[in-house]
Amino acid sequence: CGWSKTAQISFYDRQGKLLLREIDSAGALKLEARRFKPIIGGDYRLTASFVSAPEEKLYGMGQYQQEILDIKNCSFELAHRNSQASVPFVLSSEGYGFLWHNPAIGRASFGKNVTEWYAESTEQLDYWVTAGDTPAQIIQALGCAVGKAPMMPEYGLGFWQCKLRYHNQEQLLEVAREYKKRRLPLDVIVADFFHWPRMGDFRFDEAFWPDPEAMVRELRELGVELMVSVWPQIDLRSENFEEMKQQGLLVKPELGVNTCMQFGGDSVFFDATNPRARQYVWQKCRENYYDKGIRVFWLDEAEPEYGEYDFDNYRYHMGPNVKVGNIYPQLFSRTFYEGMQEQGQNDIANLVRCAWAGSQRYGALVWSGDIHSTYEDFRRQICAGLHMGICGIPWWTTEIGGFHGGDPEDEGFRELLVRWFQYGAFCPVMRLHGDRAPMTPLICSYGLPNVHTGGDNEVWSFGEEVYGILTKYLHLRERMRPYTRELMQEAHETGAPVMRPMFYEFPDDTLCWYIQDQYMYGPDLLVAPVVYASARERSVYLPEGAVWHDMYSGEQSAGGQQIACAAALAVLQVFLRNGKRRELLA
Repeated sequence: CGWSKTAQISFYDRQGKLLLREIDSAGALKLEARRFKPIIGGDYRLTASFVSAPEEKLYGMGQYQQEILDIKNCSFELAHRNSQASVPFVLSSEGYGFLWHNPAIGRASFGKNVTEWYAESTEQLDYWVTAGDTPAQIIQALGCAVGKAPMMPEYGLGFWQCKLRYHNQEQLLEVAREYKKRRLPLDVIVADFFHWPRMGDFRFDEAFWPDPEAMVRELRELGVELMVSVWPQIDLRSENFEEMKQQGLLVKPELGVNTCMQFGGDSVFFDATNPRARQYVWQKCRENYYDKGIRVFWLDEAEPEYGEYDFDNYRYHMGPNVKVGNIYPQLFSRTFYEGMQEQGQNDIANLVRCAWAGSQRYGALVWSGDIHSTYEDFRRQICAGLHMGICGIPWWTTEIGGFHGGDPEDEGFRELLVRWFQYGAFCPVMRLHGDRAPMTPLICSYGLPNVHTGGDNEVWSFGEEVYGILTKYLHLRERMRPYTRELMQEAHETGAPVMRPMFYEFPDDTLCWYIQDQYMYGPDLLVAPVVYASARERSVYLPEGAVWHDMYSGEQSAGGQQIACAAALAVLQVFLRNGKRRELLA
């Protein structure tokens, strides 16, 4: 770094207010705001240190599994894991945004006395600061810097049906037919993992999926898109492994055996940082999926998920994982986005399990990973989704009901599913998925054990009472389609999040900076999910500066007050700001 070690950099807004400054040397302590420590024979370990404003509140950093909205006094691993997406941007209540533009593995600590950003291996210090009078201005500036989402396709506005896993063509079609027979809205249905012979073959196993083109054609006639799972793992027995190995298209472990993960067989990841590898994978997927009519992909395992998260043990085309690893999910999304663009597709949305700064410009719809079917995990997702929106990634969703666990016959799970489903109706994308009990073992076409299929996970799978409630919210989501489309247009044009922390819309209301269990769905709908077992009442804060109309009763309440609301199982607390969106009144 060419900057003097003794120079102290400060950032001010246009009114001259100090926003952020580096630490000074502290006299005899000889502290360094920008400390580069050489890695012998390589790059540098870097620590950048800033003075911390004790009273500031911070938001962002992507998706971490914690029930915390204000992340001041928190520490974060700058690395991706299953259900953890490290997007190193923070928005401060002091009026600035800070992007750590470095994909290295590292950490960030927002202490009371100092803020520190650390990279394990890098060549240079690279960060970006912006200022704004409101959170909206700061996030819009971020969108201009790192990119905005495309326009969400029409099928992204409705309901997506999924389970682990529809294991053959006829089973999947029967579910889609049943939705239409019952006159239930359905926009997307999903063919999950291990529809292939071996991981890395990038094609349907014809023994179970004999005619994908006919399947896509029938679904289109029903008004349903087919989404297909694609994993970045290449099984060592895959028909593509040897060719990809010889061409240098695979991630390489530094030590030990040539294996990154063991799930359904020993496998390594394709190297998404290598342009030739991206081209190779897309070419296979174009021939075997896209050319058969499939227009939306589920990009799973995008962190990527190593069998052991030894981040220093893997090397990419762009460099060692510790130096560049966090950019992998962005480039995984880019693989498919650019390939689909080349085919003339414009509005592109692909579901992906991880993201980094700027992933949104490659049509990344992020979901929160393999979370558990518990109220604790449910509450964590509300915070995670709000943080992702703050980080410039407006397309985000969860697996309604959680992924791990959940017995459709269990009354406790049924209640959790209802509460999660209500919340899911007010997420950017509404998607039902999970590995439900009981599981059924399966056999591959070549005679070996395959990944199981879980229990039924359709809206009619949980009893008549639950079915009545879920279908009510399916139809509500459909009535919201014009409003959701407006929000997606705004996200595309300005980078605005679809689901928003309360302070985004009401920055002058001090209490709104502290609320983490309710949020705004766009500018007009206040959503307050019930997030505790057996709860039949919850408290809702109505911000100052508006009159709030109960979505069910139409009853009006003044802003600037906390109210107690009855919350029967069928009821999600939703309030209309100044009576807008009256078409949603039940």
